[in-house]
Amino acid sequence: MSAAVARVLSVNVGSPRTFETARRAVTSGIWKSPVVGRVRARGVNLDGDAPADRVNHGGPHKAIYAYATEDLAFWEHHLGRQLEPGAFGENLTTVGIDPNAALIGERWAIGSSVLEVSEPRSPCYKLGLRHADPTLVRAFVAAQRPGAYLRIIQAGDIGAGDSIEVVWRPDHDVTICLAFQAWLVDRSLVSRLRRAPQLPPAWKHWIDADPERPVTFE
Repeated sequence: MSAAVARVLSVNVGSPRTFETARRAVTSGIWKSPVVGRVRARGVNLDGDAPADRVNHGGPHKAIYAYATEDLAFWEHHLGRQLEPGAFGENLTTVGIDPNAALIGERWAIGSSVLEVSEPRSPCYKLGLRHADPTLVRAFVAAQRPGAYLRIIQAGDIGAGDSIEVVWRPDHDVTICLAFQAWLVDRSLVSRLRRAPQLPPAWKHWIDADPERPVTFE
């Protein structure tokens, strides 16, 4: 699909909520709902949005999370039910652009803002809790449809219907999906990540210090 038709289908925000599980009470900001009108992107998030876990789900490199409606359609088939925008905790539900194929450091102009692709989502157990499916985290890894976290390079207003224009691409081949694969699927790909200087500091530290660290899911 042409980048000319890429657009924001929905802008979604939410505040942390606490819910009971069989093991303990859990607080999460994964519940997002579409908003009417335009939303300000500035600092480390969208106005009206807040993560519960600011270490793993917030900060400048994870300011905004984009997920494609095309990928939500895949999960509708997997889960056997319809999913609304924001169902995977995404702030921007997109159409006509593949966040998984975006290059690390690629920049998108949306509304009056400029956002930069920073890293893939690494799923945690809360995704399974959100959809009452304890197998969903492993299915998410296997599907390799992580979506993209975005930095806010230029503050601005974003609204449903805004076009997504790729205004700059870096000179490397490290995509969101490649980074996701290197982290969770195939560690032989880790060396290729060094080609992307736009990766967040935490990723660079992992690449240099402990790329063989095992991954576990609660």
